[in-house]
Amino acid sequence: MRNLEIGVLGGLSVRHAGDAVKLPASRKARAMLALLVLTGKPQHRERLCDLFWDGPDDPRGALRSAIWKLRRLLNEPEAERIVADREWVQFDPVAATVDYTNLAERAQRDEALAGQEFADVRAVLDQPLLAGLDLPDHPDYQAWLAAMREDAEALRTRLLPDLGARAGSPIDEPGQLHLARQKIGFADAADGTRIAWARIGSGPPLVKAANWLNHLELDWDSEVWSPLFQELARDHCLIRYDERGNGMSDWEVPDLGFGAFVTDLEGVVSESGVGKFPLLGISQGAAVAIEYAAQNPDRVSHLILWGGYAAGWRVSGDDGSKAEREALITLVANGWGRDDSSYRNLFSRALIPGATEAERVAFDEFQRKTVSPANAARFLETFADIDVRHRLASVKCPTLVMHARGDQRVPVSEGAEIASRISGAEFVTLPTDNHLLLGREHSSELFVAHVRQFLSDHNSGQK
Repeated sequence: MRNLEIGVLGGLSVRHAGDAVKLPASRKARAMLALLVLTGKPQHRERLCDLFWDGPDDPRGALRSAIWKLRRLLNEPEAERIVADREWVQFDPVAATVDYTNLAERAQRDEALAGQEFADVRAVLDQPLLAGLDLPDHPDYQAWLAAMREDAEALRTRLLPDLGARAGSPIDEPGQLHLARQKIGFADAADGTRIAWARIGSGPPLVKAANWLNHLELDWDSEVWSPLFQELARDHCLIRYDERGNGMSDWEVPDLGFGAFVTDLEGVVSESGVGKFPLLGISQGAAVAIEYAAQNPDRVSHLILWGGYAAGWRVSGDDGSKAEREALITLVANGWGRDDSSYRNLFSRALIPGATEAERVAFDEFQRKTVSPANAARFLETFADIDVRHRLASVKCPTLVMHARGDQRVPVSEGAEIASRISGAEFVTLPTDNHLLLGREHSSELFVAHVRQFLSDHNSGQK
């Protein structure tokens, strides 16, 4: 009998006697296998149908097909691992090991880790649980998956206590590590606006759509942007640019409309000379990335979105929130540039509620240097009217949608809505309240791990 090795930290994987087992192409079948493995209990067929195949198209037939495929792959004459009768389905770990289960057992034994073993365990636990197996249209399964990921986070803290003692483990310290190697150029938009853009790092390209509150140089001193950009540039040529009206791009511009944001991205892509590339959109930059991907299916290989929304608050908000946000625009226009940071602090507390007081003060100052009061108000006006909901169905590339579970600026339901309307999109939530990730928090590491796993999976031809 040959041993079966099952990995659930990172993407789901199975190895039989050291050889990789090609799992079913159906994400639902793979998700069902993961649930059977991690629960370790018999699951009623009706419940499995409700979790994965609830709908008008013969759910019991789809379940039977999935069970048949898994039994054919995993069962042996001496080891019936997928056990099924007319009512129940179960995974029996005969001659099988599961990476997560092994680590949970070590935690129960209070085993101390040190040296290379510590590094090896951390490398495993730094990977997101069941990356790529989100099913946004199946809320009961998603709730189970979210709970399992929280358990995995707790396991990480228990096995790696020196990391858990902090508010996270920094990807890297902010500073000038990459600044000397950053190459800045300028692209001229059709209306004459000068757009500052930069490339940094080596490897395959990764293009980031602009969002306000960026500055190609000052980003490297930011607790928010520096750790993230440094990590992404380790294995990619990261191409990013400052939105018109802020950062190092022209501030005095006639047009700060959504259409101009999209054409600016087009101009930077053209100036950079990249071919087909993955595209990253953060916050309102997600809508720009969605529109560009819909317009240019031959250019965008992968779409990665964080903290995004498809419709601004004037389009989707209730009357009470609209009145509050209209008033906020007036406050920003009149108070953004003051030495007193109270107006900017309204945004800091919503964008990074988990920040320390020192981090908020630094970010308040960063905001002041990045955009003028008038343009800050103009940006908010534009963001309020964004609506790319009708473009979501036109996105055809592999898509990863991520969102903070406790996001106070853009509710997690906005990310779920995007994922549900892009065919085949993966949806991942991270355990943080921060709309913009702080480099020191573990969710920053999880974000980068998900990005790497997603790009690796699809580049290697996985479904």
